[in-house]
Amino acid sequence: MNESNIVEPDVSIVVVNWNAKDFLQNCIRSIIQETEKPHEIIIVDNASGDGTVQMVGTEFPDVALIANDKNLGFAAANNQGIRASSGRYLLLLNPDTIVLDGAIDKMIDWCDRHPEVGCAGCQVFETETVVQRTCFSDPSPLNTLLVETGLPSLFPKSHFFGAPAYSWWDRMSEKAVDVVSGMFMLIPRSVFDQVGLLDESFFIYAEEADLCRRIRQAGFLCVFNPIARIIHLEGGGKSTSQIKPKMHIEQQKSIMIYIKKYYGFSGVVMTRVIYVSSKFFRLCLFGSIAKVFGNGKMKARSKLAGISLAFHLFGLETDQ
Repeated sequence: MNESNIVEPDVSIVVVNWNAKDFLQNCIRSIIQETEKPHEIIIVDNASGDGTVQMVGTEFPDVALIANDKNLGFAAANNQGIRASSGRYLLLLNPDTIVLDGAIDKMIDWCDRHPEVGCAGCQVFETETVVQRTCFSDPSPLNTLLVETGLPSLFPKSHFFGAPAYSWWDRMSEKAVDVVSGMFMLIPRSVFDQVGLLDESFFIYAEEADLCRRIRQAGFLCVFNPIARIIHLEGGGKSTSQIKPKMHIEQQKSIMIYIKKYYGFSGVVMTRVIYVSSKFFRLCLFGSIAKVFGNGKMKARSKLAGISLAFHLFGLETDQ
């Protein structure tokens, strides 16, 4: 083939997968069907045991595949895909998503008209009619306190108490946000060249908060735009929902890494106190309810609180 006839992709779509073969299969099909602009798809598989590698190789021979022999985590695996890519945009996309109505093309066209945007997210649906509340504000000690106290749920219309997830906002309008949710992040390659790749200190969770913070610090905007839509089939993520207690700890561990990086020792102490107090209260409350009423759901919540408390007090982690 004459190299002069090779069309460089507008976008490199990087999908990190772990044991989500059926979701990934449908995700790839939707990308191919709904994306007309020149693109490349790069699948990075984190040692799945569900036949993902064989499925991709057999059904999608034109899709680039990086098969890891162990689970490297979300940030490190995305970096593998980014390094192997050549598009002028990078799209980090979850495997449990379905691209609708030319969403990727629409977002690229919009970003081309808005060079001030360093990271863009689109509208996300849980079903064909239910909008998922994606994007959130900086996971600061204050926002962690609000989340752990449950105040955003009590006062969802308050711009103060609802700050962690912008609970007053219906996701029907364009908005500059602190953090674009990681299931769909469209980022110009030039921005990655300026701010660097994902921080591999984060195994999973908070890596998008860290990346978006660095993008904003570099003078760019992180923006949600509802002109394009995808469906997110697993609200909590297929991969992360498979081992809930362990992922619960991973989430808090990542928040602590983030706090240490941007808020220092005092932020770490404050956040640790918040977590310990919250988990101890929940352990006592849910445990008491479970004991009195025999409520299995409360028993599970009490157990989860106990696991978190053991992590924050003694550094103990669960393999569950």
